[in-house]
Amino acid sequence: MINNTGRVILIICFTIFLLACSKQEPTTKKDVWGQIEGTDVYLYTLSNSNGITIKITNYGGIITSLIVPDKNGAFDDIVLGFDNLKQYLEPHPSFGAVIGRFANRIENATFNIDSTTYRLTKNIGDDILHGNNEFDCVIWDSQMISNAYGNGIKLHYLSKDGANGFPGNVHAYVSYTLSESNDLRITFEAKTDKKTHINMTQHSYFNLSPNHKTIYNHQVEINANQYIRYDKTVKPSRTIASLKNKTWDLSKLTKLGDSIHTIAPNGYNHCYVLNKPLNKLEQVAQVIEPYSGRTLKVSTTQPGIVFYTGNYLDSTLNGKYVNTYAQHAGLCLESQHYPDAPNNSNFPTTLLIPGETYKEVAIYTFGLLNE
Repeated sequence: MINNTGRVILIICFTIFLLACSKQEPTTKKDVWGQIEGTDVYLYTLSNSNGITIKITNYGGIITSLIVPDKNGAFDDIVLGFDNLKQYLEPHPSFGAVIGRFANRIENATFNIDSTTYRLTKNIGDDILHGNNEFDCVIWDSQMISNAYGNGIKLHYLSKDGANGFPGNVHAYVSYTLSESNDLRITFEAKTDKKTHINMTQHSYFNLSPNHKTIYNHQVEINANQYIRYDKTVKPSRTIASLKNKTWDLSKLTKLGDSIHTIAPNGYNHCYVLNKPLNKLEQVAQVIEPYSGRTLKVSTTQPGIVFYTGNYLDSTLNGKYVNTYAQHAGLCLESQHYPDAPNNSNFPTTLLIPGETYKEVAIYTFGLLNE
């Protein structure tokens, strides 16, 4: 016969067994998602043993879905986007995409290298924004990988010399890996055969709330005391300014609904100068959504981060789960170099020369309050 102590031991062992069985094994899956002009487009699914699941397509390196638990153990998708390839081929605000060659603006769509002036493709007034959306609108070569940071995928794209006016044949690489500690690690790399400028980022829109309607209940903190000042046309200038007494100072945890409507013209769209050494990987931002209990932490090697609150979403896009994306339906935390860095010698350089490798890292860590 089993005494009471034996029963307790059996119950404990059985409970541990059930918990172990309930854990999922980390997996990576590849599916054909559609075709563009006869070329297959793939959708990769990464998951870890905690149930976090991320879907990424090799079209634009887009994160199409990111499913994480809330405080009650319910899983939900926390990024804006579409559930089909067709909608990504139509105009949209870079949902979930890799941005390059150069994130943010280059003023007058020109820069000089060694006394040569390069004239770029203008796509926003007299400027070029996000490299004229080259990287997010092409099919990347792709393969599944596994390394010390988890299972994932690696993407490769050749941006040819003269693309949108940029010099150099640039081999660009982006790796996504998902760890058992719930880190989505994104590594950006590039090599060139001519001197050129590179500034890559990731453009996912996050909404951690249970209803996905707005981000007003989100609390945000960014480790920065300065930002890139905007001019009268709300374009980023080449001037670094203090955040002291500014409404968009996020150096302390701030509820977005308390400030977003007071920031002209439509909300946050600022490049923050991070309080960190150049090239060092450090946590620089956090987001808390109290109702769901979800948290998001951002770490990066880059010197700046653009915080954007979906100011120009206008309910004309129908997203996943029959969601219509209204203004402020999602927020972006885009780690990057400063806008117009090629034309400002006082900013950290974005110049890439042959024989060197551009490399930057961004990590999004998903968690829960009180973890």
